Amino acid sequence: MDADSEGLLLLSDEPGWNEKLLQPRHEHRRVYWAQVERRPSAEALKQMQRGIVVKGRKTLPCHAWILEPQPEVPPREAPIRRRKTVPTCWLGLELIEGKNRQVRRMTAAIGHPTLRLIRAQIGQIELAGLRPGAWRVLSTAERRLLLKR
Repeated sequence: MDADSEGLLLLSDEPGWNEKLLQPRHEHRRVYWAQVERRPSAEALKQMQRGIVVKGRKTLPCHAWILEPQPEVPPREAPIRRRKTVPTCWLGLELIEGKNRQVRRMTAAIGHPTLRLIRAQIGQIELAGLRPGAWRVLSTAERRLLLKR
């Protein structure tokens, strides 16, 4: 995750976890919430779902939708840029790959730049209930579930 993004991180000192969790062939889904400028059309969302060419490579298909209701999230420490005449909208994106700045590049490619990006879920592990800066240890059951294909 880049320095401008927020949300769920899994930290481990166990060899092999990065490969199991990050390689697309293992199909670990990640859910992101992206606050973008303006409300994307259904066609723009379909374009992202089919895959978009980013830096000369087509992204894998994903699931993209408008979050309804729009999520209530704690304010960001470094506030996002706001323009009085440009509304914002929160999108949900479910990916199985995570290339460098992929979500930001995908939303920019459809004409809706990302203002704020939060990783809300990795596999079955959800951010829900954790405040910014908080952490917890995964249970044995969560660890098994996370590494299950």
